[in-house]
Amino acid sequence: MTFLHDIDPLAVSLPFWPHGIHWYGLMYALAFFVAWRLGRMRVRAGRLPGVNDEGFDDLLFYGMLGVVLGGRIGYVLFYAFDGFLADPLMLLRVNEGGMSFHGGLLGVMAAAAWWTRKHRLHYFDTMDFVAPLVPAGLGFGRLGNFIGGELWGKPTDGSWGVVFPSSLPAEYAALPAEQLRALHASGALDGFARHPSQLYQAFLEGAVMLVALLWFSRKPRPRYAVSGLFALLYGLFRFAVEFVREPDAHLGYLAFGWLTMGQLLSLPLVALGLFLLWLSRRSPTLAPAPVAAPEKT
Repeated sequence: MTFLHDIDPLAVSLPFWPHGIHWYGLMYALAFFVAWRLGRMRVRAGRLPGVNDEGFDDLLFYGMLGVVLGGRIGYVLFYAFDGFLADPLMLLRVNEGGMSFHGGLLGVMAAAAWWTRKHRLHYFDTMDFVAPLVPAGLGFGRLGNFIGGELWGKPTDGSWGVVFPSSLPAEYAALPAEQLRALHASGALDGFARHPSQLYQAFLEGAVMLVALLWFSRKPRPRYAVSGLFALLYGLFRFAVEFVREPDAHLGYLAFGWLTMGQLLSLPLVALGLFLLWLSRRSPTLAPAPVAAPEKT
């Protein structure tokens, strides 16, 4: 028995805001909260010597801007450039969806570079500190994709398949929810079930990477090592899941009848991860300098 995706992407309706609050936005808020909590713990454990809570809060703020701006600009450049040329204002219509991880990563890297220069630190000491804070956000983001019924996978005949109304042919997509539920209960929609690739990514890029990076960084590692592991794992996981994820309709496959834009953008991350891990073999290890938590007044 397959599953029918029957989740309202709108979490809260507001009389003074026509768009309301969507689950996807709440996932972003939760991602930043978890990053803040983990970051505060790592700061107080001395994983970024010379930086206190206030300094980390600045880093997180710059990182948030980098994620949002870089993610949106990256999506437009990598996936919707033709649409942007025809309608440049689409860049500002974030409520219509469209964020790119690779663009968001570049945005975070740029924000970290700005913050690092201001605090006179080594760039990769900052990136090694930031890397374990990211996977939780990736996981929550993919859960947001699933709740929104977007970025679904390829067709599957597995019992775990999910029927996404937005992926159905036009004659079904226009039907009311009650009728879709009845058709699904009868088994009429099982042939349209797809891989819930968003959940695969939430598990691999979120849960698995979070555990792996927190475990790996539980003790001091040579410079570049944590960043290298992050880039390698993400690149490999994203490349693998793309085999069961539906490619963007307006892009399709770029080569060989299977290569997607997501895979193409992930290959440099795999190469970067391997290179950083190689560099770490002869790099210094940053000694922790624990910072006392500020007293409550």
